[in-house]
Amino acid sequence: MEKLVQITSGRGPKECNLAVQKVVDRLLKELEKHAVVVERHAIEGAADLPYSVTLKLTGKATDQFLEQWIGTIQWICKSPFRPFHKRKNWFVAVVEISQAALVDTINERDVTYQSMRSAGPGGQNVNKVSTGIRATHVPTGLTVQVMDSRSQLQNKQLALVRLREKAAKLNADATLQSQTGAWLKQINITRGNPKRIFSGPEFRES
Repeated sequence: MEKLVQITSGRGPKECNLAVQKVVDRLLKELEKHAVVVERHAIEGAADLPYSVTLKLTGKATDQFLEQWIGTIQWICKSPFRPFHKRKNWFVAVVEISQAALVDTINERDVTYQSMRSAGPGGQNVNKVSTGIRATHVPTGLTVQVMDSRSQLQNKQLALVRLREKAAKLNADATLQSQTGAWLKQINITRGNPKRIFSGPEFRES
């Protein structure tokens, strides 16, 4: 089982970025006790503090582990950057982000071809010979029709190219949608009812 989880401060101040780093460090430490493989998928931030860290978790215990973290995390601590700042409560979010439903690389062995009669101008060959091709990628159901050439072989080759172009566009659209969803989650951190609460510079759980 594979999951993407994002630890984000949204548009919070520098203190929240530090909280992101502390949450990541704590989460990774707790993961040492679980049969879950983790890798850093993406890190965004300024200077030495991230405002967003995305981790990829893999393993049977992933869901069980994430139940302890998904939600808002509260850190109660005097600002380490602004000594006279009154605020002591800092919030970050731990959210699961959906992975784009990407189309695997289209292999020709997964494509079926169906001959069809070409339409339009082109003489007797176009009208009487089935040189047009309808190509279908069976695993995804993607379909294209090609009637560009009088050669059925050339139309097959072109159909495969267009199937791959179509899949690439779907992948790009899905990735953009996934990134947009992740960003919306970044800027909508719920500060009520925190999942876990930590206190002090040592980040001890309350």
